[in-house]
Amino acid sequence: MSSSMTFRSISLFHLFKKYLLFYTFASSSLFTNHANEDFSTSSWPMSSVTDYHLLLGSSTTQLSLHTVANKTKRRIPKRWISPRAAVVHNFHLPMRSLEVKNRTPVDEIKKLRLITAIKTPYLPDGRFDLEAYDALIHLQILNGVEGVVVGGTTGEGQLMSWDEHIMLIGHTVNCFGSSIKVIGNTGSNSTREAIHATEQGFAVGMHASLQINPYYGKTSQNGLISHFQSVLSMGPTIIYNVPSRTGQDIPPSVIKRLSESSYFAGVKECVGDARIKEYVDRGLVIWSGNDDECHDSRWDYGAHGVISVASNLVPNLMHELIFRVKNELLNTKLLPLIKWLFCEPNPIGLNTALAQLGVVRPVFRLPYVPLPIEKRREFVDIVTDLGRHHFVGDKDVRVLDDDDFILLGRY
Repeated sequence: MSSSMTFRSISLFHLFKKYLLFYTFASSSLFTNHANEDFSTSSWPMSSVTDYHLLLGSSTTQLSLHTVANKTKRRIPKRWISPRAAVVHNFHLPMRSLEVKNRTPVDEIKKLRLITAIKTPYLPDGRFDLEAYDALIHLQILNGVEGVVVGGTTGEGQLMSWDEHIMLIGHTVNCFGSSIKVIGNTGSNSTREAIHATEQGFAVGMHASLQINPYYGKTSQNGLISHFQSVLSMGPTIIYNVPSRTGQDIPPSVIKRLSESSYFAGVKECVGDARIKEYVDRGLVIWSGNDDECHDSRWDYGAHGVISVASNLVPNLMHELIFRVKNELLNTKLLPLIKWLFCEPNPIGLNTALAQLGVVRPVFRLPYVPLPIEKRREFVDIVTDLGRHHFVGDKDVRVLDDDDFILLGRY
């Protein structure tokens, strides 16, 4: 019994030693020098196969550790150098519907001149105030606005869950999709999230998507192209370039590549008129992203229109500014309002103004807080100068006390 156990122990020891020798040899030599080859035995070099059998040998072959050490020494592996990384294309088919009712021709998006980045109003507990939201959309339609961006920076998409985001897009399409084009802000700094949200946005009927370049975690130009191409195949797409928020410009070379897609609708450009003219000269559709520059962009540099914040407040005046003829006088009258709107990062000014007009409840999701009382008094003067009838809503404009505002950290 004792000798049998000893024999088994010795056999197991030799088997383990053979396995260890093979693993050491294969890892350091075969896999290292042939990292990019097929690992089936038929593709191994004959010398490797011979060496493998020599290492293992038969049950009667004894190979000293000294011999193995010498062989290992003779076979010092070369340093493995990584091949150039290749983008692995998404193997998933686009989740899209080809039903006519669910598809919008890109040319219909390219025709839009006045698009409002719509505000999202809240109930006191932080949920969406859909009644106030619907009233805002109605006012946009009545005053000639052709499209709305839902859940953009102005609409505080960055403070929404994706469930809220897609629900609001679906609600807007369901209620107003036959009267106004719905552009869902389904972009993200995560390509995976942008794909998922854009698929869902088109599934619930949005007419186009607005796509931002990855912010905070910035990427290379090739990374930008790959990111945008991942969502361009799903439907009409507007690329949004706002370096002041993302920390990275989308250069013309990237836009040139993206414009090759049949779903490329155009660019919301915030860099300035020189960039806009460059794109217009190439035949691209460009919307100004700056309310204070949109008049000159439209009439002097060829921009097709504007994606506007100010049109939340004065849609009729913005319609006149963009659609009729060059109007320096009107543009000059609007500049104090626009300057006031952006005295703090958007949408702080807009949220404050709509609350003062009595169009939405004075509810803020943090980190946004209302403008100070001095600025609120200034807004009352601006409304008086322009005329209350030009602004949305029918209530008197008020200054509001600090205690009138509700600030929510949890919602």
